[in-house]
Amino acid sequence: MTAPRFSFVPVMDHEIHVTEWGTKGAPALVMMHGLARTGRDFDEIAAALSDEYHVVCPDMIGRGRSSWASAPDVEYTIEYYAGIATDLLDHYSIDTAAWLGTSMGGQIGMCLASGRQGDRLKSMLINDVGPEVPQAAIERIMSYVGNPPHFDSHDHAEIWLRSAYAPFGPASDAFWQRMARASLRRRADGRLTLHYDPRIVKPLDAKAEDLATWGQWESIRVPTYVIGGAKSDLLTRDILQRMLTSGPEPDHTLFEDCGHAPSLSRPADILQVRKILSRLA
Repeated sequence: MTAPRFSFVPVMDHEIHVTEWGTKGAPALVMMHGLARTGRDFDEIAAALSDEYHVVCPDMIGRGRSSWASAPDVEYTIEYYAGIATDLLDHYSIDTAAWLGTSMGGQIGMCLASGRQGDRLKSMLINDVGPEVPQAAIERIMSYVGNPPHFDSHDHAEIWLRSAYAPFGPASDAFWQRMARASLRRRADGRLTLHYDPRIVKPLDAKAEDLATWGQWESIRVPTYVIGGAKSDLLTRDILQRMLTSGPEPDHTLFEDCGHAPSLSRPADILQVRKILSRLA
């Protein structure tokens, strides 16, 4: 395993913070995080897979150390994120890449795979999301992402994160400690809050049916695999079943002890992902 490398990449009038693992020139694997998360969520799996892949883990705009949007209604959208992802591939001279996307990251992958840049994706592994998000799940997300908590100490923040993200599934203490370090920033008053722009939820103001992208899904021909949490309220059984019988008609795996969305940080889960990526290659 190699140590991570960190850089800021100028893309579409933004600075995108990127964590890289592995050797440039090896098969490329892009890992894209969920709505209110950062590329550091993938540290364990990215480190493990760096023996085979050049792994690129961006912080999407409005998250982590990347810049924030000046026009959130336009820039905090899946289509805009897909444009950033395409420019990142160009920056790293990556012609084709495997894509692993968790939640929002899966939606970005689906947007890319169904568009003019579809041939840039060699394969796509979607983690716990589909072309449709249930209204109840949208409301749950809006209830906490749009009004981020603040904390007096790092320890208090870690306790909150362990509770709020319990659906990630069982994980080591080291995972939660590292996740807390990567998830927090200081406010002007010195207290801690979560490392994202609260305005990232603005596109979720629409109704669930207006956010559905089944038409995109039907056009995807990239080799695709779906993983998810058996207890997820986002990737419901009905949505999953429709995905399995349409579009790229992927195979799937559900993690019985996870909700939304599996962290993929445990050794057994990482081995499962390695096998899936090998099958899709």
